[in-house]
Amino acid sequence: MWVLLRGGYPLRILLPLRGEWMGRRGLPRSLAPGPPRRRYRKEALPALEVPVLPVTATEIRQYLRARGIPFQDGHSCLRAPSPFVKALPLKDQNGATASFSLFIDKTTGRFLCMTSLAEGSWEDFQASVEGRGDGAREGVLLSEAPEVEDSEEVRRIWDRAVPLWELPEPEEAQLARVMFGLTRVTDDTLRRFNVRYLRPARSLVFPWLSPGGLGLRGLKLLGAEGQGDGVHYKETTIPRPGVYCNLFGLPLISRRDVEVVLTSRELDSLALNQSTGLPTLALPRGTACLPPALLPYLEQFRRIVLWLGDDLRSWEAAKLFARKLNPKRCSLVRPGDRQPRPLEALNRGLSLSRILRTALPAWHKSIVSFRQLREEVLGELSNVEQAAGIRWNRFPDLNRLLKGHRKGELTVFTGPTGSGKTTFISEYALDLCTQGVNTLWGSFEISNVRLARVMLTQFAVGRLEEQLDKYDEWADRFEDLPLYFMTFHGQQSIRTVIDTMQHAVYVYDICHVVIDNLQFMMGHEPLSTDRIAAQDYIVGAFRKFATDNSCHVTLVIHPRKEDDDKELQTASIFGSAKASQEADNVLILQDRKLVTGPGKRYLQVSKNRFDGDVGVFPLEFNKSSLTFSIPPKSKARLKKVKDDNGLATKKPSSGKKGAVPQNSETCLDQAHQPCQPDPSKPSR
Repeated sequence: MWVLLRGGYPLRILLPLRGEWMGRRGLPRSLAPGPPRRRYRKEALPALEVPVLPVTATEIRQYLRARGIPFQDGHSCLRAPSPFVKALPLKDQNGATASFSLFIDKTTGRFLCMTSLAEGSWEDFQASVEGRGDGAREGVLLSEAPEVEDSEEVRRIWDRAVPLWELPEPEEAQLARVMFGLTRVTDDTLRRFNVRYLRPARSLVFPWLSPGGLGLRGLKLLGAEGQGDGVHYKETTIPRPGVYCNLFGLPLISRRDVEVVLTSRELDSLALNQSTGLPTLALPRGTACLPPALLPYLEQFRRIVLWLGDDLRSWEAAKLFARKLNPKRCSLVRPGDRQPRPLEALNRGLSLSRILRTALPAWHKSIVSFRQLREEVLGELSNVEQAAGIRWNRFPDLNRLLKGHRKGELTVFTGPTGSGKTTFISEYALDLCTQGVNTLWGSFEISNVRLARVMLTQFAVGRLEEQLDKYDEWADRFEDLPLYFMTFHGQQSIRTVIDTMQHAVYVYDICHVVIDNLQFMMGHEPLSTDRIAAQDYIVGAFRKFATDNSCHVTLVIHPRKEDDDKELQTASIFGSAKASQEADNVLILQDRKLVTGPGKRYLQVSKNRFDGDVGVFPLEFNKSSLTFSIPPKSKARLKKVKDDNGLATKKPSSGKKGAVPQNSETCLDQAHQPCQPDPSKPSR
């Protein structure tokens, strides 16, 4: 279908309605109702704050019993009387009595009172019960209040937005419906979900309403623009994405509802609710994360269907979220050509109710035959590129060998001391993080401040110390990346590190953990007298964590001491062969020290369990941006010499073995051909 835009709009061709969805913090300057400004106070770099000894569900139950506090066991939370409200037989928005309006997360111990909206950590709850809280018994809200600037901007935008059916020009309303795929979504559906349209930004506006629909807490703006043969969608949230925890459609949920369908987009929720009449909710950050703070609002449902999208990444996210929600009550809609995302299914005239009836249970006791695996195998064969994982934008040669970054794998990375292992692996992880891979960094060798400075420089592709006026702009963008840091430094126990990683996977849906490096965990193990056995135990723990949590772990290990003139091999990894045996991928940063000029670096993939492809490719370090993916500007391969008249002239440098110009890879390869392997061929 093609549409000709008229009126005050530029001539443009209507593009297919399937497009790419990307999040972005803050309104674009052209959309903001005033000059751009910082909307929230800058705090320290995001750090993972987790108790040294995390609380368990058993400990929570024992504490409640010891205090004589009655409780009810739920799917992912415990329900108990709230110390923040009077025990009156009142009903909250979910129909629960006020005396049992407190929900305690079984995994983290974090609580939420549905009546007073007070929330906090397990330690905060204990302090309130024992009378040590700072006015908590009087119902002081422990949750962070929205900033005044955000509240004012939310109200300004909401007041300027209008319903689609109230637009003065019918052509403008029709254009908006076509661009967002709403041609079959009725005005009644948009009115019921309170969706509006911001004309200056040409964006749909979805409200974040407080429980019960009593107040406006935030907004999500969805803009669409043509890009190639598709539509590019941009999401903007106020407040920033890290604190935007809206279950779109929650005010429409009745206390009698026992089944709900979770989607990754607000538009899909509109289509599902209109077509099936079932309660639907949209997750605030799509397939990237399911914040544990939202779990109490989902406790009332006995069955949850997750229909998150039409690709393998959505399918993997659905399985991950089902584990958090209790798999026994979850069903998943498998992506397929006849089972696209809900909005597309509605536009294609498919029966959404029939697709929901094909949802598969997320939990089963065991896999007994290929019959239960055949659909999984078909999905991977039908989507080879998606099955290969997320591809790097900065390292196309790495895509050629590893094909992509996949969940549940263990990558071992090594290289000589001083070769730039941390600098390379930080850019390697940053590349994935900018594509939405939730990343946890465990830097035991250098401080988080220094690591963040390196990553920010790589992110900005330039030295910010020379342009401090742009620091806030880049820092704002960097802060919105799904990037977290462990606060450990120096020697740490492997048990503490694994507990922290487990906590991060649950709370932040971490998909990639970087550990730099393994040697800093060996001194705390009871097997420390036998360093080889200690390392094998640690490697095994990381291997088990990656498999059990469907999380990719990149483990940096120092090599054995080798002669400078020898290349590192897989056998050069410190310890026994267990590290290379357990790893799915082995990456080696080779650094050849040359006598006549600067060294030559290249990355060697010496093991690839996915499809077996191995090989090497050259790397060139850019000191100004601290990157290996963006080569520095090459200098002219000329040098000054004096002619017979004593005048300085320029002449091409000779090709003799002793004259090696800097920043010239070709000449380095020719001058030291016996020492430099061919980057296009695997290392022997």
